[in-house]
Amino acid sequence: MRKVAVLSMLVLLCFWQGNAQDSSGEVFSAVVVNAQTQRPMESVHVINLNQVVGTITNPEGQFSIRAAVNDTLYFSYLGFKSQKIRVTNDMFRFSDTKIALTELAYALEEVIVRPYQLTGYLEIDVRNLPINTAYQYSISGLPVSYEAGSKNPGAVTKVLGAILNPADLLRNLFGKQPNQMRKLRQIKEDDRIRDLLASKFDRETLTELLQLEKVDIEDILTNCNYSRSFIQTANDLQILDALSSCYEEFKVLNRQN
Repeated sequence: MRKVAVLSMLVLLCFWQGNAQDSSGEVFSAVVVNAQTQRPMESVHVINLNQVVGTITNPEGQFSIRAAVNDTLYFSYLGFKSQKIRVTNDMFRFSDTKIALTELAYALEEVIVRPYQLTGYLEIDVRNLPINTAYQYSISGLPVSYEAGSKNPGAVTKVLGAILNPADLLRNLFGKQPNQMRKLRQIKEDDRIRDLLASKFDRETLTELLQLEKVDIEDILTNCNYSRSFIQTANDLQILDALSSCYEEFKVLNRQN
């Protein structure tokens, strides 16, 4: 009877270990090639969106990454269309999996430049400069000013709401995807992903990682007092750090309430 109990425990232990291994995934390997030339592609960024780990391909286009069945891999390379691939059992079964990326075709259209023609006379040139419609509001005693878009009655209310109770404005934005926002720390800890985000400005990889819409990212940063110029010109890594900082501040304010 004791032998049966010990055997049962061993079976359960093996079963538990097998499930634990399946949940964390195995090492998945494949080759990335150019869809047009079939040549291997070096330095392609590969990110497992589910487990938030990244790697890059070697000179032979090969890569290895931790993955499980049904995980989504995201491939990104400058000048090529980004691609998402769902991992299947067959990919683990066969060792010759190839991922083909398609080169983007850029069509140069005619561009009509309409500059603010400078005459060299300051008084005339100043009149031709565009007027910034993003107004800044400040309150005595506070060291910073707040942007509120166009000048309208709702703008001041929005600024006052952000100052007096910012958690209310951000709760709905962060509450849409709480699990995705928790990925911020994981993303920041992976050097491969950070290197990729530092080279990108299109928010494409960031939206895939966080499963947020680009407009949601802009709303979060706007309500966290980041300027429009920063939101439009910062690289994806700077945006990630700003989101992380904003989220940490939100958690503190939300805890206090």
